Amino acid sequence: MIEAIDLSCTRGERLLFSGLSLTIKPGELLTVLGENGSGKTSLLRMLCGLLPPARGTIRWEGTDIGQMKEEYFARITYIGHLHGIKDDLTPAENLQFSAQICGDAASAILTSEALEAVGLRRPIHGLPTRVLSQGQKRRVALARLWLSTRDLWILDEPFAALDDAGSRLLTQRFQRHVERGGMAVVATHQVVGLAAGSLRRLRLG
Repeated sequence: MIEAIDLSCTRGERLLFSGLSLTIKPGELLTVLGENGSGKTSLLRMLCGLLPPARGTIRWEGTDIGQMKEEYFARITYIGHLHGIKDDLTPAENLQFSAQICGDAASAILTSEALEAVGLRRPIHGLPTRVLSQGQKRRVALARLWLSTRDLWILDEPFAALDDAGSRLLTQRFQRHVERGGMAVVATHQVVGLAAGSLRRLRLG
């Protein structure tokens, strides 16, 4: 379980939000909604431990994440708004590199299966990523979710640049994750069609 207590966030002299508390339990996905500049990305970075809140505390299983550091990072998968991939590497190389950094299994077989799961066929696996479309690059980044066995996924606009087929694949992956007791926090402008009881919403602003 992850718990945020009385969070506040400022940017310069501007207060983005304050008094924000939430709890996410196993089997739940929280969508974070709001206009651009409302603090969605800042909230995600706080939950990742990358940005300290101006006020408040974030706890994982009752312990302040600031005290856990690497132990907490080993429990989460974070994919930001940018793809986080290298243009000179192939999709397979990018996925193996990202997985190895995160400590996830990344054999050639698992990497190929993950790329195919997001709709990227084998001929694409060996191409330089720079020749791919934005939607294909987004799928390469999101293929990490098909390798991740971590409890908490935190994603910033994961549906950006995806077509309808890609959005359906991602939604199905979210559904399987929460059905297995996983948790997710997703900043998005898109409706996430999960089964009743597993989906919660937070609107900033």
